[in-house]
Order: sequence, then structure tokens, then C-alpha cells
Amino acid sequence: MTGFLTKTKLVGLATGPVLFFLILNLVEPGVLSEKSITVLALGAWMVTWWATEAMPIPVTALLPMIVFPLTSVSTVREASAPYGDPVIFLFMGGFILALGLERHKLHQRIALGLIRLTGTSGNGIILGFILSTALISMWISNTATAIMMLPIATSVTTLLANEVGGHKDDPRFKKFATGLMLAIAYAASIGGMATIIGSPPNVVMVGFMKRYYDLDVSFTNWMLIGIPVTTLSLAACYWLITRVLFVNNLPSIEGSRELIQRKYDELGRISREEKLVLTVFSITCFFWIFRQNLNGLIGKNLLDDTTIAMAGGVLMFLIPVDLGKQKFLLEWSDMKELPWGILLLFGGGLCLADGMEKSGLVQIVGNYFSQQKDIHPAVLIIALTAISMGLTELMSNVALVTIFVPVVFGIADGFHINPIWLSMPVTFAASCAFMMPISTPPNAVLFATGHIRMGDMMKTGIFLNLMCLGIITLLGLTVIQWIF
Repeated sequence: MTGFLTKTKLVGLATGPVLFFLILNLVEPGVLSEKSITVLALGAWMVTWWATEAMPIPVTALLPMIVFPLTSVSTVREASAPYGDPVIFLFMGGFILALGLERHKLHQRIALGLIRLTGTSGNGIILGFILSTALISMWISNTATAIMMLPIATSVTTLLANEVGGHKDDPRFKKFATGLMLAIAYAASIGGMATIIGSPPNVVMVGFMKRYYDLDVSFTNWMLIGIPVTTLSLAACYWLITRVLFVNNLPSIEGSRELIQRKYDELGRISREEKLVLTVFSITCFFWIFRQNLNGLIGKNLLDDTTIAMAGGVLMFLIPVDLGKQKFLLEWSDMKELPWGILLLFGGGLCLADGMEKSGLVQIVGNYFSQQKDIHPAVLIIALTAISMGLTELMSNVALVTIFVPVVFGIADGFHINPIWLSMPVTFAASCAFMMPISTPPNAVLFATGHIRMGDMMKTGIFLNLMCLGIITLLGLTVIQWIF
């Protein structure tokens, strides 16, 4: 397998620039301008490298800053500006808040507290893990969430193996263990759909809306749609796993309550640091949710989601834990854990999208679709959402949204409909990578436990994808159009 991956990367490494030069030299200017051809060629290069991971994904995202000035698509100043876009700092502020939660283990306390409340039967434990995983994933990386939940889940499955007499071939154990691991992997991805900072594709789409249409998608408006999508998708996930595919019929598992309680007790009493982190986090969320109301009271648009996020992040460095020892909630050394590569990826995506817009490529797509008068908007939403859901199984969800959403904008413009009606369902669908271990890191993390077979993940993933397609489409035709 390692050799296969190496060959794939080598082929991708060569294919990317070859495609770039072929498109540049073989496509004649006509419908497409010279700048449009250059942007299209660079897009093909970047997609190839992203799909094969021939280079680290953030490194690929730096190509527009190099290629656009050299090919006169834009100046260096114009090409570098998107890498400092406000939406990038919105996500950076969210990352810093997440670091505070993780450093002081507040996320573990929340997760274990929820699991204690949902019962100790087989299905109760699965429900507890689904809810706690999704809740944590709303605010921190889905990968970090999955890694955090893994040792707790492993302890529970070991306990259950002992409960059934140490026989791991017992069908009850196998169904429970498989269902639990799949539930955690899927809930980590689904939870990220609820908030703007929950998943990188959400931030990319919000950035595009601001850049293309000067439309500010607020934290509150996103949650008005994201919470229903997440809630219904989690309900579908729980029902599918516990009632259809992996019915375990396990009563209350002896010793499980004690195990969860012991892990909770190991955290000790809630510390001063945790209380302070919770206070900062709560204040930040308050201002995000009520930003528009507060701006109305002030009479000016002083508060912005990015400003609030960065203020919350900076507070983590300002609030002392022990002033005598000069210890604060976060130290700068903690920032090495911040995923800087994701921020570069956002910048590269915004830069490429900027090139698509300025070169007229998006408008060309829009003009083409404007001639297809007989396509109903509902069919468009279903088709584009399904395409996004299929592609996200094979490539990075951030890379997918970065490439696909500007095209979707062109389609929306062509049909003269609100672009968010199409782009938001497409963005939600990019988080629905449920079928394969390679589709998303949480799938890989939980697949590595050995409790999930490839066939189980593909079968469950197909059904859950179809259910999520229905949920996203339904909300796309109703709630999204009511709010926007």
C-alpha cells in the first residue's frame, strides 16, 4: 500500500504541471480569455496535487501567489491579499479558543458528562458518544475530537468484551463495537456542520460570499440552518446504526457506569482554569449569537464575527492563571498546535476564487447555465449537493469547496437565484464523507481500531449519505430560502 501511495504521489507531482502547460498551450483564446485559460490551467494543477496529495495541501495552496503575478493575472499585492482575508482570522480566533478548551481538558469534562447522562445500555452509550462527539466537534477540529473520543470508546469496548465472557466473536459485541466506532467517526464530521468555525469548508464558503457578493453570513444565521442539519443528520445516524444495521440488543452493561464515572473523577474537581476558559468561551459565543442585536442597540456595525473571534482568542493570553508565576490560560508556545496550514489553505482558495472571478471564468459558467431554462432550482440543489457528496469521498472537503463553490456561484448567477441557496447545501454535503477510511481523518482514526470492516463502512456510508442528501435538500428548499 505504501508503494501504491508513493507512485500515486509521484504521478500526481508530474501530472499537475504537465496539465497546466498543456491547457495553456492547447486551449485557444475565444470564449475563454487568456487570463481565464491561465486560471483554469492553474485550477487543474492544484486539483491534481490536492487529489493525489503529491505535495502537502497547504503548499499547493501557495501556487496562486506565485503563478498569478508571473502570468499577469494579478499583481503580487492582489494575489497575496486573500491570504490575510478577515475570514481567515475568524477561523484563527476559533482555533485559539479550541486550544484553550483542549489545554485545560474542558472538552473531556463536557464529553464524559454527557455520556454519563445518556445511560449505560448499548444504545445509550452510543447515543452519549454521538452527542458528546458532535457537541465538541462544533467548536474544535473533527480530527482532534475523534482522537480524544477514541481512548474512551476503546475502554468501553474492552469492558464489553469482558462482559460477554471475553468472546470478541460474540455477535452482540461485534455489532456494538462496530456501531460505536462508526457513530463517533460520523458524529465528528456531522457536528462540524453546525457552526461556521466547526469545519474548514464552512469558513471557505462564508469567505467566498463576502468576497464575491459582499454578503455577511453571520454566526447566528449559519447556526439557524446548521443546527437543524446537524440534529437531523445525527438522528439519522443514530437510527441507522442502532435500529437498522447494527442492532446490538444489549441491556445496561455492568461496570460501564463505573468506568465512565472513574474517567470523569480522574479529571478532578472543575479547576479555576476550566472556569475561566468556559467564561471566555461563553462570552465569545454570546457576542457571536447576539452580534446583530447589539449592533442595532449601538447604532453602528462595530461588532464583526472576526473581531469577536480574535478578541476571545486574545483574552486567552491576557487572563492570568497565576500572576506571580506569570502563567496565563494560553502561552505562545501553545500556538505550535494551531493548524497554520489550514489558514494558508484558506488563503490559497480565496486567491484562486478571486482569479476565477476577475478573469471572467465564473461569469462564463453562469452564462452557459443561464441558457438551460428548463432546469428547476430544486433539481439544481439536489444535483449539485449529490455531486459534492460524491466528490468529498475522494478528495479533501476544503479543496472541494474551494474549487466547486465558485462554479456554483456562476450557476446561481446564470439562473438569477440567491447563490447561498446552492452553495450552502454544497458546503454541508462536503462534510458528508462517510463511505471510506480515506475520505476524512475521523474515518481513518476509528477504522484503525480494527472494529470496522470496509464493507460495513461503505454500506453504512451509502445509506447515511442518501439520508443526509434528503435532509440537506429539504432544508435547502425551505429553511435556507426563508432565512436568506
